[in-house]
Amino acid sequence: MRKEVDWISRIGRRLRLRDMHILLTVAKAGSIGKAAVALGVSQPVASKAVSDLERALGVRLLDRSPRGVELTRHGEALLESAITVFDELRQAVKTLEFLSDPTAGELRLGCTEPLAAGFVGAVIEQVTHDFPRVALRVVTADPLSLAERELRQRHIELAVAPLKGLQETPDLDIELLFDDRQVVVAAADSRWTRRRDIALPTLLQQPWVLPPPDTIIGAQVAEAFRAAGAEAPHSQIESFSVPLCLRLVATGRFITMLPLSMVMLARHPPLKLLRLKAPMVARPTGVVVLRDKTPSALAGMFISYARKMTKRLINVS
Repeated sequence: MRKEVDWISRIGRRLRLRDMHILLTVAKAGSIGKAAVALGVSQPVASKAVSDLERALGVRLLDRSPRGVELTRHGEALLESAITVFDELRQAVKTLEFLSDPTAGELRLGCTEPLAAGFVGAVIEQVTHDFPRVALRVVTADPLSLAERELRQRHIELAVAPLKGLQETPDLDIELLFDDRQVVVAAADSRWTRRRDIALPTLLQQPWVLPPPDTIIGAQVAEAFRAAGAEAPHSQIESFSVPLCLRLVATGRFITMLPLSMVMLARHPPLKLLRLKAPMVARPTGVVVLRDKTPSALAGMFISYARKMTKRLINVS
């Protein structure tokens, strides 16, 4: 009890959210002067806020030099916790807004480019149709970046991604939604769409559009080829860009490999699956969330809609 009283009197009453916010802005700007301009306060006010924090905590939070300021190890440790605090406060406000009006709110989520063009895009269509005042902020990245950077740094609340290469950890929860698979597609008028039982190795010399091979998605493409007894082709065009991929495949000159969920649910120029004589390689896809963070009502609703869309996808495929 004595320690708690001491904390309240010595530190708790002297730490202010405003000062923490100023410190966070200074760290991002790399300069007290630039931070003061961004915050609309004077430089002495910003400098005093940082000094007050240092006195309250009894440690130096910033190293100052003619080139600007830089966080000390103490400052980095404090801001790591401060980011969590501000995130929780922001989410609390959003939750209160949602509880006051269940048809409104904001959700930050992440997914891969193919899922954005297919499965996640279809879920977003349904959610925004049923709840037109809901705001969704969508970040696209590879699965590892979504889990390691966007989720853990709390830039997003949930991620929908291929699960291969991702593991449940003490801070991550993973829910399997469906088993996707890689399929080869071409333009509707391509000469390959008229053929049956195509051996995947026979397509190696064709112009391909594929993701970079040294990525999780690129590795999944390579795995599909290895299962058919071939090495992945050397792509003529290498890119993560789904619009670029679809544009080039629509010309009839290129072929590509995409998740079946995207081909089934995306709104894009007519594409056709090639009838391949090749084994199916499962591509488990699911939702990833932070285990120690209570999901918002909107996040829970989005996941519920994703589960329903999974049933639709199974029926379509």
